[in-house]
Amino acid sequence: MQPPESVNAEAWHTYGTHHLTRGTVLPQVRRFDWGMDAGPGAEVLGDLSGRRVLDLGCGTGRLAAHLVRAYGASVDAVDSSPSQYERARAEYGSLPGLRLVRADAVEYLRSAEPYDVVYSVNAVPYIDPRRLLPALALALRPGGTLCFSVLHTNSDGDGPSSVVASRPEILRLAGGGGDVGVRMWVLTPDLWTDLLAEHGLRVEHVDVLDAPEEDNHASYRIFRATRPVRASSRPRSNRPPAPHAALGVGAILYGPRGLLLGRHHRGTWELPGGTVEPGESLQETVVRELAEETGIDASPDDVQLLGTLLDHVDGVVRVTVPARVTAWRGEPADQPGEKVGDWRWFALDRLPENLFVCSAQGLTAWRPDLPVDHTPAHFTPYSP
Repeated sequence: MQPPESVNAEAWHTYGTHHLTRGTVLPQVRRFDWGMDAGPGAEVLGDLSGRRVLDLGCGTGRLAAHLVRAYGASVDAVDSSPSQYERARAEYGSLPGLRLVRADAVEYLRSAEPYDVVYSVNAVPYIDPRRLLPALALALRPGGTLCFSVLHTNSDGDGPSSVVASRPEILRLAGGGGDVGVRMWVLTPDLWTDLLAEHGLRVEHVDVLDAPEEDNHASYRIFRATRPVRASSRPRSNRPPAPHAALGVGAILYGPRGLLLGRHHRGTWELPGGTVEPGESLQETVVRELAEETGIDASPDDVQLLGTLLDHVDGVVRVTVPARVTAWRGEPADQPGEKVGDWRWFALDRLPENLFVCSAQGLTAWRPDLPVDHTPAHFTPYSP
């Protein structure tokens, strides 16, 4: 079966070719529009003066040209369709301040200098988010703005999915040109929010955009997100830790691929670690917990204890000892019966949102300059 993104690339080339053949005239944009002539305008992008702006999946480039003319913005506009690019070049190829680029979105993002503002009108759902979002986060400056619209419910009333998978949709050609099949990732707002947070992007607001016709069930969502200058943290739950769980360790594994973090079933990202069992040294606890949660082998001799962190939750004193593991063997993998899994390596400047507060405290004890916010804790470093 043809990959979904290949299906979409062919569909949009067919769409553009259809309009080139018809000689469709591109109407001038009077207002920045996210679709259906309703919803917020360009104000959601913030002040565009002097900022690097990217239109991702620009199509004919109409919106990018409008931002250049109406707001004096300098915009790079990217689309992978040869025919859509040809239409954009014919209309706006000589417009100062607008740079048109024909390229695969993900490949372009991976090599581009970071942008201050990235926006996309209805193009994001045509690309696998597992491929797009890591590259998108990389191409956005800390503090930068990301705005994009996605299909939520189609005109037949089919709602979004809670799993990351594409589904068939229809792209209609104007002037009786027929229909073209596409594959789209139509996901719930909560799932989009979680996927963005995994790559360090924080959703600030979600707008609802419904079709004005009573018999049209089509509905879109407009996401406004930022790449925070500092990553956030939150408690795993509102319940205090059990008294026997007051002493624990967190293992910091950092190497060429980045920092190892796993996701707890309650949604926080955290270091491998856990509570000390009777008779164990702290180094032995680190080694045991690392093996139980990730399958990675280490030696107590390769565990460097960094110090003691003290905080409290609902009157229970919590003691956490972060530890740097300097050597290990094996690859991280989900282990049966463990509450933490989905192990991944993260760059220190692209840590995910929602770090477990104890892990956040341990990371800033190790690297005080890391941009991570958390509740305070008393840290007593050990001698080297």
